[in-house]
Amino acid sequence: MAQNVSRNTISEFVITGFDTLEKPVAVGIIILIVYILVMLANLANICFIMLDQRLHQPMYLFICNLAVVDMLYCSSSCPTMIGVLLVGYKTISFLPCFVQIFAFGLGFVMELFTISAMAFDRLIAIVNPLRYHSILTNYRSVLLTFLLWILGSAAMAVVPGTLLPLPFCYSNLKYVFCDYAAVIRTSCVDPNPYFNSMTILTSFLQFGTFSFICVSYIKIVIVAIKMTSNSSNKKLFSTCFSHLIVVVCYYGPIFILVVVTRMGLNLTQEERNGLRVGTILGPSLVNPFVYCFRTKEIRNKLLRTISRVDPDE
Repeated sequence: MAQNVSRNTISEFVITGFDTLEKPVAVGIIILIVYILVMLANLANICFIMLDQRLHQPMYLFICNLAVVDMLYCSSSCPTMIGVLLVGYKTISFLPCFVQIFAFGLGFVMELFTISAMAFDRLIAIVNPLRYHSILTNYRSVLLTFLLWILGSAAMAVVPGTLLPLPFCYSNLKYVFCDYAAVIRTSCVDPNPYFNSMTILTSFLQFGTFSFICVSYIKIVIVAIKMTSNSSNKKLFSTCFSHLIVVVCYYGPIFILVVVTRMGLNLTQEERNGLRVGTILGPSLVNPFVYCFRTKEIRNKLLRTISRVDPDE
């Protein structure tokens, strides 16, 4: 039973989402390994792009930004989960909890914005290839990225802002980290209006960005249909394939979670938490490897770096 406390005495929350796990250490080790892989792979992609001036192009700047977003998205939740599972440190102070809500929300919305910006980049490159470098310059790409970060930060600042004035009656969080839904359930007010407002916001962001991506690819398909050369079609498909994998890996789990929720399937708390962890770690792990091995320039850069290592040393 959740612990009932006065709002004035709350100084920290207790994370109880993993309490029913039979092997918390094993799960913690798995999350830790995946988290380390996510950080190393994304850092490697950033280093490859930043250190090679030939890769200072709009597409690679967006890939670099996606790597930063993936690292933020995972780092906003994974250290807390790892601490709970491996160290048994279940408490989180009031202010850090609200910072975590903001950081996680920012990572979520920036994933949507960045993937959409990458779709726009591919659209310009294919629909108007001759003017691509004049339309989408490095300066404009950096400016667009900067504006998206400002927009995302402004939108997500509202989320913890709606929680700050509320009175809180409970200290136990039933989720695996400081999530908006978990914290609003600890308040003394009816959470449904807050859930509804958050559903409207997230649905608008998810379906709005997904619709933009779909429209972009419809235009790309129209261009592909008009092409008569098989080699041109093959090059077009190769250009977009990496981005399509990222879109499927990110939006797929989200839509599955939405469908499962709307169908009213009775999932256990462990299953819900497992799905949530999967939607965070899965895309963030897949993205850097997709762009590392599917993008010729980054792949060649990696192979050249490996080939310089003398096995006799």
